[in-house]
Amino acid sequence: MLQRLFQLVPVLLGISGITFALMHLTHGDPAEIMLRADGIKPTYEAIEATRHTLGLDGPVYMQYFHWLYRVLHLDLGISYSSNRPVFTELMNRFPATALLSSCSILAAILIALPVGVGSALYPGKWFDRLGRVCALFSVSMPGYWLSLLLIYYGSVKLRLFPVMGMDGLSSVILPAFTLGFGMAGVYIRLIRSSLLDVLGTLYIKAARARGLQEWRIITIHALRNALLPSLTLFGVNIAGLLGGSVIVETIFSWPGIGKYVIEAIFAKDYIVIQGYVLWMAVVVVLINLAVDSLQLMLDPRIRLR
Repeated sequence: MLQRLFQLVPVLLGISGITFALMHLTHGDPAEIMLRADGIKPTYEAIEATRHTLGLDGPVYMQYFHWLYRVLHLDLGISYSSNRPVFTELMNRFPATALLSSCSILAAILIALPVGVGSALYPGKWFDRLGRVCALFSVSMPGYWLSLLLIYYGSVKLRLFPVMGMDGLSSVILPAFTLGFGMAGVYIRLIRSSLLDVLGTLYIKAARARGLQEWRIITIHALRNALLPSLTLFGVNIAGLLGGSVIVETIFSWPGIGKYVIEAIFAKDYIVIQGYVLWMAVVVVLINLAVDSLQLMLDPRIRLR
């Protein structure tokens, strides 16, 4: 774990350097964008004064070092469009993204676990065929199309859920189901194939020979090992969700990180984009570290190697 934490440093330095360089290669002057957002006529003198205030009149490498120094003090800069600290904006939107991510993962588990296990227990039967169709729809259906269908039928026609925004727990159901159903298809196929492999091993046959109940064999002995491959995919998905589900958050007007970044991209708010990329890098590395640690706890064979 200490080695992985030390590896985080060059990864973040590389990502931050590349992102900073790409932001300076794009068109548009941040000082002019900031003045237009404040409703000020961007004269040449005003632009130069703002550039000096923001430290944009120096060499690029000095701007990067100054920005990196502020990042080490949890200062990701000031948003050009809102004039508020980027770190504060991300933290204000993180609870909404965390709530949506948790409910999405829960929806994916509630769909994938029973369908995947049932498909593995009855291969070739009607339940297995139904699971294949469900998985096919999951991986094939675009998230934006499913979102619009759910809004039309669940909100407009039946009036069961709010159309958009964050207004109580009922408002999280539609976006969470959209994201959860989109992830469930891969988990269904992965759980099915992994459980089929585990059920054919010798220790499962030995457990049956000892007369253990079938439900105990499945839930305690087989399913624990069968879920290990899904754990790695789970880490990738949860990291992406915590970074903000851009399309779903935008369609449902969910006040999360993804919607905030989309607004920053359209406004050419480069400092927000830089902070978001750095945020995503930290989240991905830490989630992968947590998943690797959890695999060590669940699988003794990894610890022995």
